[in-house]
Amino acid sequence: MRAGCRTGTTTYARCVTPLLLGPHKVDPPVVLAPMAGITNVAFRQLCREQGGGLYVCEMITTRALLERNPKTFKMIAFAGDERPRSLQLYGVDPDVTAAAVRMIVNEDLADHVDLNFGCPVPKVTRKGGGAALPWRRRLFARLVRAAVDAAEGAVPVTVKMRKGIDDDHLTYVEAGLAAQDAGVAAVALHARTAAQRYSGTADWEAIATLKRALDVPVLGNGDIWEAEDALRMVAETGADGVVVGRGCLGRPWLFADLEAAFAGRPTRKLPTLGEVAGVLRRHAELLSETFGSERDACVDIRKHVAWYLKGFPVGAELRRGLAMVSTLAELDDLLGKLDANEPFPLDTLGQPRGRTNAPGKVHLPDGWLASRDTDTVPEGAEMENSGG
Repeated sequence: MRAGCRTGTTTYARCVTPLLLGPHKVDPPVVLAPMAGITNVAFRQLCREQGGGLYVCEMITTRALLERNPKTFKMIAFAGDERPRSLQLYGVDPDVTAAAVRMIVNEDLADHVDLNFGCPVPKVTRKGGGAALPWRRRLFARLVRAAVDAAEGAVPVTVKMRKGIDDDHLTYVEAGLAAQDAGVAAVALHARTAAQRYSGTADWEAIATLKRALDVPVLGNGDIWEAEDALRMVAETGADGVVVGRGCLGRPWLFADLEAAFAGRPTRKLPTLGEVAGVLRRHAELLSETFGSERDACVDIRKHVAWYLKGFPVGAELRRGLAMVSTLAELDDLLGKLDANEPFPLDTLGQPRGRTNAPGKVHLPDGWLASRDTDTVPEGAEMENSGG
């Protein structure tokens, strides 16, 4: 167990130092994972209002950035007070990735670049990208080094990856060492394989193994549903910080709890349904400002409704109405019908949120597993459209 870390519902201890990514101090050492269709400007601001950390925009593709795709440029918009501005890139071709990083530096588009080697979705892995790429170790090392060299020290470069393709094709330690040799500022590990997708339990021992192998900071990702989980992960693995994804869906106040927990303070009391409704309303308001359209904001907030209301005794008709809302006035009317004093459902604490799919086959390019040392870029590997 990491020195200085203690877990338990009534014991709190500052157990990690602030995370340093180049010139940027991340305190508490908490990172919001990029999530497609979720971590836009509005959601990041909502989370930043709760607590400190590093808040990453949705994944974008190198090719779409270089071609100045309008949708991609909207996805890398940042609030005026958002620092550091954190951007996640997907790429497979080292030369294209390097060009994208140079563009980010030259045009001051972001303060930090994270490289995606963790995405398990078929449209990514079948092109050799995301979680599939570290298997081709020479291509992986060449791509990471190209990105770091292109940054020229102006912005820190990090990588986020999974354990490997499946249990028979693990890559995380070797890839972590290669990334470290290339000069990355930190390595984040989602402690599942691509084949697991979002099923089962994250293997925190893999995070501990990676931490023992590397000198650069290691961040742990997987199964952080409560602030207590983050403290326990750091205590058990020695990780230098945590990456939070699905655990904050419908619960952006998790970042307030994480800030308190890492500072050695008790977390605040659980919100009532009325307080949750207030956060949901604030989310919709921020979306409206981001999109410049009240209707677009309401369409976007619909997918968040079930996460916000998870476990609360809200009738089916009211839930349906909230999931079909079209205006902020309509949203206000429906939220006003909720029982504001309803206590937070304790049985949802520590439970998975968002995607909980079953394990599945990882779709790979033909012959991908046959050789680990081929560094040829697969044909058509660079994706035109951003998003996961």
